[in-house]
Amino acid sequence: MLVVIAAVIVLRKNATVKVLDLLVPVMAVLYFVITLFIIFTNLGSMPGVFKRIFEEAFGFRQAAAGGFGVVLMNGVKRGLFSNEAGSGSAPCAAAAAECDSPVKAGFVQALGVFVDTIVICSCTAMIMLLAPEDLVQGLSGMELLQTAMHYHMGQFGVIFIAATLFMFSFSTFLGILFYARGNVAYLFGDNWGSQTGYKVLALVMLFIGGIAAYTFVWDLGDVGIGLMTIFNIFMLYPLGEKALKELKIYESEKKKK
Repeated sequence: MLVVIAAVIVLRKNATVKVLDLLVPVMAVLYFVITLFIIFTNLGSMPGVFKRIFEEAFGFRQAAAGGFGVVLMNGVKRGLFSNEAGSGSAPCAAAAAECDSPVKAGFVQALGVFVDTIVICSCTAMIMLLAPEDLVQGLSGMELLQTAMHYHMGQFGVIFIAATLFMFSFSTFLGILFYARGNVAYLFGDNWGSQTGYKVLALVMLFIGGIAAYTFVWDLGDVGIGLMTIFNIFMLYPLGEKALKELKIYESEKKKK
């Protein structure tokens, strides 16, 4: 993956956008369709799944042990890591889109949060929760997901989830590196030295992330996303008035039509 990403980021920035335009819709639809198939073949187990979700999140035992706070904290961290809502990275993607109104771009970004977290992440949860509890007990991360997929779809499921993980990771890396390219150009100038230095540093960090301890990578990501969100919140306040003004103009134009 590191070699493929290196090949893409040394190309023009339009190459990154074109690759993402092709990859993201295809992999999201395929993942959603496979999950629907798994759900329909296990419809009888769905009531038990939802019962378990609410019991584990809001049960008396979890509340007494402070488990609710842990669930809430992890939910916020993983949700923010997943959709990056409020962290300030989404405007980089919105700015690269061809759109005649900033309000339309904002609506699309809001829809992206819904699709990413509510749809895609819920698909992963359903796949894992519909597998027998004794089969996946004690497992976590990709081992848990692959075991669940093997139960549902055999060896094809294992191969499919590995390919899906590759595509999700690949597109995520490309998107983040695309954001960084524009930010580096703004801070240090769009010159050969700054862009080459950023690309080398990015590839080194990708390599380290691939071999570092699992928990270390998550913790590092949580710190980075958290700092981004804090800085971004302070900037949202002075810009909020302008955003609301654009929204009112857009709504008034829609009413006239």
